[in-house]
Amino acid sequence: MFEFEFMRNAFMACTVVGVVAGAVGYFLVLRGETFAGHALAHVGFPGATGAVLIGVSPLLGMVAFTVAAGIGIGLLGEKAHRDVAIGIVLTQALGLGLLFLHFYTTSAGMVTGLLFGSNVLGISLERVWTLVILGAACLVALAAIGRPLLFASLQPELAEAKGTRLELVSILFMVIVALATTEAMQIVGVLLVFALMVAPAATAMHLTRRVQHGIVVSVMLAVVTAWISLTLAFYTDWPTSFWITALGSLAYLASTRIRMRHSR
Repeated sequence: MFEFEFMRNAFMACTVVGVVAGAVGYFLVLRGETFAGHALAHVGFPGATGAVLIGVSPLLGMVAFTVAAGIGIGLLGEKAHRDVAIGIVLTQALGLGLLFLHFYTTSAGMVTGLLFGSNVLGISLERVWTLVILGAACLVALAAIGRPLLFASLQPELAEAKGTRLELVSILFMVIVALATTEAMQIVGVLLVFALMVAPAATAMHLTRRVQHGIVVSVMLAVVTAWISLTLAFYTDWPTSFWITALGSLAYLASTRIRMRHSR
């Protein structure tokens, strides 16, 4: 299968996205903010459709919308006070995306690609390099705020008492999540981002309690899941996104059983 350029591009893209999704997703699960990440994926939908409507790159529209939404979510404060607002934004985003599609009726296939990530096997080398740049920006930014982010995630009251600006950390992290979500949407689409950003991270937390080890395991699981899914998609002609969601769910269920067995 590596004789085909589209498969080589797909593997490179999935590797980049898997590394970023695994690392960022671990902190997303650790902080209990998976619902916010889910909302950012939906916000990317009107961003992409609106960009196509005015004749610019869908990726540019997704980045602009998700980053703006990430800043907004970070400003909303504590989780208990923002879930309702996020839910409203989530549904409004889907509605706005459908409105844009009402005016842009040239290609219904674009909708499937955006929602379910069916275009991964048609990704270009230019898009791969774009994902590399976005991914590098995410990882550098995550490393820059890693210590205060971990402190604020595990002991927010103590972190605030020590002078950590929780709101700033939250905003910066949500911007990173926005970029990571935009990348993941290139592979699994708007509706299935959870499969690549949450399942490997949640599985890793069942397998190890140490943060450093957890991040490494989460990244490895995300990348390996993407690789196996691409291989199965090539030989079965079933959607890559289906395999990613299926393998992610199986890995999580297996890790749950392992954790239950060790807790006895």
